[in-house]
Amino acid sequence: MEALRLKWEGGVPKLWTADSMARQGLVTTVSSRAGTAVVAGWVGSVRERAAGARGLLDDWGRLPAAPPLPTGDYAAVLVCRDRILLMRDQQARIPLFFRESDGRVTAVSTSARHLGGGAELERRYFCRYLTGNMAQPHSELTPFTGVHRILGGEVVELSLTGRIRGRALRHVPQTHEPPVPAADGPGLGGAAKALRLALENAVGRRMGGMTACHVSGGTDSTSVALLAARLLAAGQGRPGGLVLLAGRFGRGELAAERPYVDEAMAEIRRHAPAARPVVLDVDDVADFDDFQHHAGDPDEPHAHAFRAPFWSRLHAAAADLGCDTLLTGCGADPIADANPLHLHRLARTGQLRRMTRQAREWAAGSERGLWDIVSAYVVQPALPLAAERFTALVRRRGTVLGGLGGFSRPRWLRSGFARAHGYRAAGIAESRFVFGRRPEQSLYEAANYLAAPDPLSWHRARQDGFFLSHPFLDPEVIATMRRLPAETAFRPGRPKAVLREAMADLLPPRIGGRVVKVPFNQLYARGLRTHGDELIDLCRSAGHPLIAEMFDVETLCRAVREAQFGMGDSYSWDRVNSSLALVAWLERLDRSSRVRRATMPVIPAS
Repeated sequence: MEALRLKWEGGVPKLWTADSMARQGLVTTVSSRAGTAVVAGWVGSVRERAAGARGLLDDWGRLPAAPPLPTGDYAAVLVCRDRILLMRDQQARIPLFFRESDGRVTAVSTSARHLGGGAELERRYFCRYLTGNMAQPHSELTPFTGVHRILGGEVVELSLTGRIRGRALRHVPQTHEPPVPAADGPGLGGAAKALRLALENAVGRRMGGMTACHVSGGTDSTSVALLAARLLAAGQGRPGGLVLLAGRFGRGELAAERPYVDEAMAEIRRHAPAARPVVLDVDDVADFDDFQHHAGDPDEPHAHAFRAPFWSRLHAAAADLGCDTLLTGCGADPIADANPLHLHRLARTGQLRRMTRQAREWAAGSERGLWDIVSAYVVQPALPLAAERFTALVRRRGTVLGGLGGFSRPRWLRSGFARAHGYRAAGIAESRFVFGRRPEQSLYEAANYLAAPDPLSWHRARQDGFFLSHPFLDPEVIATMRRLPAETAFRPGRPKAVLREAMADLLPPRIGGRVVKVPFNQLYARGLRTHGDELIDLCRSAGHPLIAEMFDVETLCRAVREAQFGMGDSYSWDRVNSSLALVAWLERLDRSSRVRRATMPVIPAS
């Protein structure tokens, strides 16, 4: 989807914005003596988009200027008097790409597909895409040769003629502060107060004129919605409306969530009586519904496209009510819970007795074996690829999915293609991204890209008029949890202890005390039962030449059958899902319309 576009005509930069998105407030343009800034998304706060964009231009339009990147969900192009700046916030919700040739940028856009039309496909990208289970792309490669991604937290400086002067990652400083020692850190009460303040600030930044909150009945989404209701009732900022959005299942295991949803709705409305509950019957929704559309039409292949039908139903309801933002509880699992990779730090620093004692506590609190804990949080982060190879030897037993982890080559990816286009290097790079030298810190970086369905939100933004936003993935919230000692956050048998303590005065007891939530396996199983044959037919009938070059189609079809029968696990299923999404994307690559929407010139060529 193209929200903005920068090109050069006669050596002069010319900048356009999508007319419809500008009217919706999704794209903001401001000008001053320093130059002109176009921002897709929001800087600072949703309600103060223009002020945030103006502040970004003022801070970065002066030379020499290299201030920290402000909080927000944005991609921005700043055309200043003597340079051009391209940037994205660190959370990287809004995409931004540039096409480059011989050290000079020839075009910039939020759409890789528009920039890459007619370009050769970049096969190294597909190897990187097929490693891991990330919901968002996080490497520079794109599907098209010569088109590059601007990374989260990156600033690219160009001359006025498009010559690249420099690229720099500008991370938010406080997110890299080391955790304080347990003896000097706050207790549970102090940690809870810090998290409560950070989460309130994160929710407040994201509230618009009409805010929707997804309410699932769990601790995470209910906490976000309760804080939004409190802020609205307190009248902080301009008045606005609140929509409480939930999907209701009347049958199957997910029907057990209904009482929690009802209780959450009632408690939220007690704080904000004017909040409007919208409960949608979603028994007819299954994963992989309309899969070729959801997987084939976005700018890039989207590994989590199989789950798009559920989110699309919620998006459409929020759009019908005129919402300008939709808040979720995504990201709370890795961010707001205790960090189990702390065990790796203890082992790495020689504190083996302490590591063993805490691993036993983790095992008892999660009803898992001691070896399972040590394997997952000590051995695998230290030797991720070797651990996966060993697991595959033990568990494969003649199946395609048995023992398939997050990084190793799936059996349906042809070994010749993998060797020729760098799959091994891609797997190593992905494992380092997920675990790094300090896995307990890398967790927070990876969580930002793992936890949220943002490619769907971006693809639907023009028709919906809003983006998803995730308070738990706010830099302030991440920094708060990152600094806490592991001993403060971990309470055996009480997951997310700091969050529960922080929200103890607001969460209803039934929700605040629950430790198990029904997963969405029902939607996945139903989707494979309903659409499994269609997915296999899609693979077998695929005509794009890269599919046969890349995949052993019959082995991929066998993997789909195994997933239908419940074989494998969530890691191996995600590897199947990402491959199916790639097949659908390639099949629609040439059919998808590249007709440009109405645009509005911001800086006309002179």
